[in-house]
Amino acid sequence: MLLKEQILYLEKKLMTYTYKELNEHLSDDFLEFGSSGNVFDKNVQLDEARNDHALTSPIQYTVNDFHIKLLAPDVVLATYRTMRHNDHKNTIRSSIWKCNDGKWQMVFHQGTPTQTS
Repeated sequence: MLLKEQILYLEKKLMTYTYKELNEHLSDDFLEFGSSGNVFDKNVQLDEARNDHALTSPIQYTVNDFHIKLLAPDVVLATYRTMRHNDHKNTIRSSIWKCNDGKWQMVFHQGTPTQTS
């Protein structure tokens, strides 16, 4: 699998917001500046996933304009756009991934809402 395909696959896995995926693919020092304007770390994300019994079906997203840039041999910047299906909210997203012991983990994520796709 090409690196771009691998990172896109992992980004989509994290969009399921399941405890297992978040715990495995977020680094221990993960930080997010969310599209809501809130700041999250790994523990907050895991607590939300553990306590969110209301989410009966995962939120669906369409991903467009996905690109990666190798910042170092083991660090990747991913940039892309999403459209959330339930409310048609468009967001520009960026993530930094680091390969830790042969496993890619997200160390940073930011979502910025937009008015257009």
